[in-house]
Amino acid sequence: MKVDLFDFDLPEELIAQTPLENREASRLMVVDKETGEITHTHFRSILSYLNKGDCLVLNDTRVLPARLYGVKEDTGAKVEVLLLKQKDGDTWETLVKPAKRVKEGTVLTFGDGRLKATCTDIGDHGGRMLEFHYEGIFYEVLDALGEMPLPPYIHEQLDDKERYQTVYAKHRGSAAAPTAGLHFTEELLQEIRDKGVHTAFITLHVGLGTFRPVSSDTIEDHDMHSEFYQMTDETAKLLNDVKKSGGKIISVGTTSTRTLETIVKKHGKFVESSGWTSIFIYPGYQYEAINGLITNFHLPKSTLIMLVSALAGRENILHAYNEAVKERYRFFSFGDAMLIK
Repeated sequence: MKVDLFDFDLPEELIAQTPLENREASRLMVVDKETGEITHTHFRSILSYLNKGDCLVLNDTRVLPARLYGVKEDTGAKVEVLLLKQKDGDTWETLVKPAKRVKEGTVLTFGDGRLKATCTDIGDHGGRMLEFHYEGIFYEVLDALGEMPLPPYIHEQLDDKERYQTVYAKHRGSAAAPTAGLHFTEELLQEIRDKGVHTAFITLHVGLGTFRPVSSDTIEDHDMHSEFYQMTDETAKLLNDVKKSGGKIISVGTTSTRTLETIVKKHGKFVESSGWTSIFIYPGYQYEAINGLITNFHLPKSTLIMLVSALAGRENILHAYNEAVKERYRFFSFGDAMLIK
């Protein structure tokens, strides 16, 4: 299947550069996955599309302020480091710019020496293994010195770091936010629970591969990135009970979707589990875990628009996206939302 089948024209000014002051104030497009029928509303009205006995599944990963600006200890030359994955203790897989300045044994310093790092290995495309040295608790030092690794299409600085976290963010480890969850407030979640709708939490640590464009001409040739997921026994039991009782499972975001589908494909039901998933969902895929999806509007020709097309049909989704452009919806991480029901 050709990647170009998932292209559409997106004016650059529709890419949301800053979040709305009120999380719930974003617009919501509701798409019927069977008929393609579209309804325009606002996110607060999500409540009217959820029924008692249904279950919202939310990704409670927390974004690391993973971008660090520092200098080489010996020369004072400036470097930028992006933390990707914790490998062992205080050793991290990172991306360094400019990479040519950082060779094996190079020492970097951040925050006037509050945090230091030694390069222990060199990888491809700017990849470096760094071993960090500090006093106290690493994540507290990182909170003080690091910046949020906003997606490459956002050019504005973020004043409030918490605005790139969901209100239920808990487990540190993501290089990017599960952005469909940014629309929820504690108050809205409580109203949803008061209606008798369950909320369940899974964890998937979003990798920067989620922003990587599909460089092959055909979908089948794309090499999907791998991400760590976890589901508790409590969540597994709740989701199995919801399925048995006829309730709908609505995943909040493509990250939740990938986790749920990975587990059900592997085990035939929801079970307590953790591991790495590189599941690639595109049209032709048969969904087994979810009934509906809350998601943002995604990049043209991205793996994410392919995932939503697998649920609602490519023609329905492209029609919806063209409608979103016409109606001036806000796109991507800080943009508006879509409910596929």
